[in-house]
Amino acid sequence: MELIVYLAGQIHDDWRDQLRKKAEERGLPLVFKGPQEDHDRSDDIGETIKGEQPTIEYRDQVASEMNNLRTRIWMSKADVVIALFGEKYRQWNTAMDAAVALQAGKPLILVRPPELIHPLKELGQRAQVVVETPDQALDALAYVLEQ
Repeated sequence: MELIVYLAGQIHDDWRDQLRKKAEERGLPLVFKGPQEDHDRSDDIGETIKGEQPTIEYRDQVASEMNNLRTRIWMSKADVVIALFGEKYRQWNTAMDAAVALQAGKPLILVRPPELIHPLKELGQRAQVVVETPDQALDALAYVLEQ
């Protein structure tokens, strides 16, 4: 059995690459999807497709259209969503993706450090699993895949 895993969370470091590598090393049958990980490509995609925009606000809007399309398609195909909340970046997109996953009935694994227990308490109560590290999220999926 192969699972499609949508990886929601910030795109400013290599946490996804690390998770993919560890899953491969463990031989886990997981296919990972997620947002555009090239930050410049993510910011530029709206103008790449729709042309130059008159203001930065419109530029952000058309980029959001394309990125939301990508997210909606891949999340709809996902069997499970991992939403990583880190300490360094604002987490608006992660919170939105986690809420969308729950609304769509997708199982959600919430990854958050202890410092975020309080601000994420409601979301944590709705997730299927709450862990502190991406490795623990991978362990949870390994358990799901056991015979």
